[in-house]
Amino acid sequence: MAFVGPRAEGTAESGDWLVRVQGIRKWKRRSERAPHKPLLLLHALAQLHHDRVSRLPYEQVGPKLRGWLDEFGPQRKVQHPEQPFWRLQNDDGLWSVRSAAPIQSGQPGDGVLRKAQAIGSLSPEFASALLDDPALMLAVARSLLFSNWPESLHSSICESVGLDVDGVEASLAQRRASALPIPARRRDPEFRIKVLRAYEYRCAMCGFDGRLDSTTVGLEAAHIRWWAEDGPDVTPNGLCLCAMHHQLFDRGVLGLTSDREVMVSALFIGRDIAAEAMVTSLAGRELLLPRNDKDEVAEPHRSWHEQQVFRHPAR
Repeated sequence: MAFVGPRAEGTAESGDWLVRVQGIRKWKRRSERAPHKPLLLLHALAQLHHDRVSRLPYEQVGPKLRGWLDEFGPQRKVQHPEQPFWRLQNDDGLWSVRSAAPIQSGQPGDGVLRKAQAIGSLSPEFASALLDDPALMLAVARSLLFSNWPESLHSSICESVGLDVDGVEASLAQRRASALPIPARRRDPEFRIKVLRAYEYRCAMCGFDGRLDSTTVGLEAAHIRWWAEDGPDVTPNGLCLCAMHHQLFDRGVLGLTSDREVMVSALFIGRDIAAEAMVTSLAGRELLLPRNDKDEVAEPHRSWHEQQVFRHPAR
């Protein structure tokens, strides 16, 4: 599954729904991530595309959302799926909750929603627009993904929530539609080459420097503070990593100490020799330094990654 960028096709009315999705209010405290509503919406899109209905009983979706938050959200002792399930109603006509019993609380807890047999659904107007226009569904999915996670995680997230983006794209290919851009920050197209050059085309964690003839292969420019979380396209916010260590860095298996040593999450389990050689043996290894001091990892970005992505405790 591959995304070429946050663009899709559609109509002017589709654009209005897209703006509403992009304007959903997310809980904020300093620079903490809060992908609760986006994960819920992605699952709602998945159900709508698969069943052509949007009806999510909290008793069923609550445990799933808790699991997705554990996997794709920041590390917390307790996750609260009831909060996005209830609060998404406040976001410009996108979502509603109905229940068999009255709910008196302004922010009901998990038990209240279960007891009341609460059911959440996309608004009829929004669901109808999504079903009528596959371009809108694709644009909404892309917007939610690109605005909350690095691209390295998109396929895993879609697979986990059940969203068949390839199927949506196939539906779209059968229709003619006009262009519908998603307003977004522009990425620096030179970011990758600047980062790879800074680290002299070597993985900063393992030293991998693969080439095929004269072409670099298997090396990527990783954002330390994710671009989706306002991380800038500047070299001090980048690392040259091999594809595997990039994936593990974005999943929180790997991190960096304030002394620029590699951390490996104690939650990671690898029992064979390969896992030891490629992952657990990295614990405590000094990060490869870029050739210029001005390109070294900036502490605010490193600290953000440790707090918001890395899975504590470290080995």
